[in-house]
Amino acid sequence: MSTKPTTTDLEWTELDQRAVDTARVLAADAVQKVGNGHPGTAMSLAPAAYTLFQKVMRHDPADTQWVGRDRFVLSAGHSSLTLYTQLYLGGFGLELDDLKAFRTWGSKTPGHPEYGHTEGVETTTGPLGQGVANAVGMAMAARYERGLFDPDAAKGESPFDHFIYCIAGDGCLQEGISAEASSMAGHQKLGNLILLWDDNHISIEGDTETAVSEDTVKRYEAYGWHVQRVEPKADGDLDPAAIYAAIQEAKSVTDRPSFIAMRSIIAWPAPNAQNTEAAHGSALGDEEVAATKRVLGFDPEKTFEVADEVLAHTRGALERGRAARDAWEKSFQAWREANPERAAEYDRIARGELPTGWDEKIPVFEAGKSVATRAASGKVLQALGEVVPELWGGSADLAGSNNTTIDKTSSFLPEGNPLPEANPYGRTVHFGIREHSMGAELNGITLHGNTRAYGGTFLVFSDYMRNAVRLSALMHLPVTYVWTHDSIGLGEDGPTHQPVEHLASLRAIPGLNVVRPADANETAIAWREIHRRWTKEYGKGAPHALALTRQGVPTYEPDDDAARGGYVLLEAEGGEPQVVLIATGSEVHVAVEAREQLQADGVPTRVVSMPCVEWFEEQDQGYRDSVLPPAVRARVAVEAGVGLTWHKYVGDAGRIVSLEHFGASADAKVLFREFGFTAENVAAKARESLTAAQR
Repeated sequence: MSTKPTTTDLEWTELDQRAVDTARVLAADAVQKVGNGHPGTAMSLAPAAYTLFQKVMRHDPADTQWVGRDRFVLSAGHSSLTLYTQLYLGGFGLELDDLKAFRTWGSKTPGHPEYGHTEGVETTTGPLGQGVANAVGMAMAARYERGLFDPDAAKGESPFDHFIYCIAGDGCLQEGISAEASSMAGHQKLGNLILLWDDNHISIEGDTETAVSEDTVKRYEAYGWHVQRVEPKADGDLDPAAIYAAIQEAKSVTDRPSFIAMRSIIAWPAPNAQNTEAAHGSALGDEEVAATKRVLGFDPEKTFEVADEVLAHTRGALERGRAARDAWEKSFQAWREANPERAAEYDRIARGELPTGWDEKIPVFEAGKSVATRAASGKVLQALGEVVPELWGGSADLAGSNNTTIDKTSSFLPEGNPLPEANPYGRTVHFGIREHSMGAELNGITLHGNTRAYGGTFLVFSDYMRNAVRLSALMHLPVTYVWTHDSIGLGEDGPTHQPVEHLASLRAIPGLNVVRPADANETAIAWREIHRRWTKEYGKGAPHALALTRQGVPTYEPDDDAARGGYVLLEAEGGEPQVVLIATGSEVHVAVEAREQLQADGVPTRVVSMPCVEWFEEQDQGYRDSVLPPAVRARVAVEAGVGLTWHKYVGDAGRIVSLEHFGASADAKVLFREFGFTAENVAAKARESLTAAQR
């Protein structure tokens, strides 16, 4: 695929213009029918979206998973009709009835685009700015994928070369996440990324002069982007020819991402609603919709009007898509024949399989030694890196603390970067102090496909990432978050850095698996299980959060049942268990020490390590009852965080040793003692529970 434009001349017919205007009236009708939604942006953006989908992008509407396709991200997800109308017109699977069912129960056209729900939707968008960062992640993944399979090809000549297009609005660019991601894209010189900004000067509160006065174009110049401004036509409408020419120029700039500012008028050409905040998020009203149709030459008495010749014209995208796919397949086959080993690797990765014997490389740690789980994680990552080339990732400037450096000699950095380890296809990503965009970029990397990504920071800073993590779970994306310094155990940095509420709040996110291993061997088993769950036999994926210790903790003999989320680490001695101690992470060894005291007093005590509540809940009732026998009502849960997770597991007779307040600045051992995370206190709580269970 050549990235050089062949022409800046756009072939534009009356049918093309009629198709654009059809998209406009469909957007107005869809919002009017349901009574709510965002018609204005979809109306004004129709020329840009149509130009992308019908004149620019390489895609096959009949196969939305084609690996060689260009990607499109609608960061301004509230304007979902911008995308839905093009998916309908282009033959991606939506039909007119789907537009009529906009924002209603069970429809393929929900209020915001949802990945996995509607064919042709590449990512779930809505929270503003997330899509910008998703697109940056996709562009990063495209470069890494090229490095895996075709690193020596000339620019633009590989079957793995393609573009990422993103449409963002004023709100997207006001959100801080887009600034983080755009800075990263400029630093990485992502020449395969083209961002189109809908500069319509309107947000919910009215003219954006209420909140913004910066020169956004200059801001993107400062980020290191190639920038252009496209002015509208004299009547205020977007100019498809100017947009097309700007995109062609952007495609020719391969050493920088491209930013195209499109000055638009929201709700154009609605006679009274255009350029108003009301058009942003409200139905236009029957009279205004009818007036708009008259301006555009449509019958005001008809709704969802689509001329047969218009649909036949736009569905030509199917034939063009097949032709583009056929041409790509020839280049792909030529690559396969020239690179048989890489082709075999591609096939394995595309199937979602791992290399034969990959899990044999995962280290087993010697029992008895004190090892921080963050250190164990780092050793596992480096071992996996030797055999799983599609695995890559890094940290938000905390690699030395997170132990997330998979290869010290190879950093994902563009050509021209002065660092000696710089490699455009490098394994270790330096996300910078940009946690929020890192999370959304990981989503974009995963959505792009053919690689496995992870990213690290401190657990307390998961707060910065929460929206992106929530979207990982919403989209069922197998992203791995490596969050270290997981408790007051980090010590003297104090309460600003000590997570307290984070484990419970993260467990509250549906579909996110939070894994807090007790020791080095549980950490290794957790990484193994996370990788196993990447394979396609598991169906939909899930994100994982690894919560790891800064401080050393005792190492126990490995037990594969750790992959079941909860298991019996130490069985009661001297009879059936009278009390069960449940613990996670660095508190497991405290429970083990408490067991010793209870056993010495003649109380048969079982210790259950529960590294992942979500994995445990997946197990059948028989297994769960075998770990936590219903007859044993005396239970104590121990975790250095708020205790919300544990009430269901300890019951009315149980006790919870938790942290219901913020931490303090002191040595970790002092904090654990002062806040009650001691064997003596856990044993005392166990005796209280035994008494309560006998009542």
